[in-house]
Formats: sequence, C-alpha cells, structure tokens
Amino acid sequence: MFEFLKSIDQHLFLFLNGVHCSFLDPFFFYGTDNITWIPLFLLLLYLLISRYHWRSVWIIIFAALMILFSDQLANIFKEWVARPRPTHEPGLTGIHTVNGYLGGQNGFYSAHASTTLAISVFMIILLGKPFRYFPLIMVAWALFMAYTRIYLGVHYPGDIIAGWIAGGWIGWGFGQLCGWFIRKPVLQE
Repeated sequence: MFEFLKSIDQHLFLFLNGVHCSFLDPFFFYGTDNITWIPLFLLLLYLLISRYHWRSVWIIIFAALMILFSDQLANIFKEWVARPRPTHEPGLTGIHTVNGYLGGQNGFYSAHASTTLAISVFMIILLGKPFRYFPLIMVAWALFMAYTRIYLGVHYPGDIIAGWIAGGWIGWGFGQLCGWFIRKPVLQE
C-alpha cells in the first residue's frame, strides 16, 4: 500500500513539476523566499497593531513561537521519516529545478507549507472577521507558497499535504491560545 501511495505521489509530482515555463522560474524561485514577503508581513503587523494596539505585542510573541514550533517540528519529522526530496531521490529523473536549488536531503514534510498555512490560519483567527477577503488572500498565499515547492522540484505533493495538515493544526492551536490570552480580563484595556 505504501509503495502504491509513493508511486502516485511521484507521478503527481512529475506532472505538476513538469508544467513549467522558463520565464516564470525567477517568479517561483524568489516567490518562495521569505524576504520577498516582507511587505505582506509589514501589512499584517500594521493590521494587528491597528486592531489590537498594545496587545499586538503578545500576538507577535505567539506568532514567533508558532513559527519556531512549526519549523522545528517539520525538521524533526524530516529526520525521523528520512524521505528523500525528489531532487535527492535515486532514480527519479526529469525533475525541473531552478538555479541549481536542490534543498536539503530530506523533505517529509514541507516546513514552508506548514509554516505558511500556520501563519494564515493564525492570522485568519485574529484578523479575519473585519476584513471580508482576508481569509481568501491568506489561503491563496499559502497555496502559492506550497506550489512553489513543487515547481522548484524540492517537495512531493504528499509533503505539502502533510505540511498543510500540521500547519493547519498548529495555526489553529496557537490562534485559539493567543485569542484566549489576549482576551483575558487582566490584559484588557
């Protein structure tokens, strides 16, 4: 059964990774870089401060802890599962890579997918109500980030799905905890 799922994952990866255009390579390569998203992070910071004022300090602390947790949990799974990335899979050929980027040795599960979905869910919980299209924008960002990992050839779709599952739970958990914490009567203005 595991071999069957692995085969489907590889075939789906090769199909999705094979749908590429050379002129889009820089877009996807730099789109996966966190530095590219500084304007988005600054906008989120502005929205948090506008809505929560001084309590946004606590939200930033919770967000930083959540990002650290999401990233490190993914790294623990990568070492524990030890599934090679497509770019390090022996015998897997025809992979489209960009700028020679191969990623680390192991790829299950995607820290990018986990962390971006965790941030998205966390921010939707804290900012989603007053901004009508905010949840859609955050989910679109998480989907884009996940697809860049397949486009660059460094993650299988299964790595992405597992990362989303982990990130969704992490974002929800930290969002609920943070929401409870900042609404405690002691912390209210």
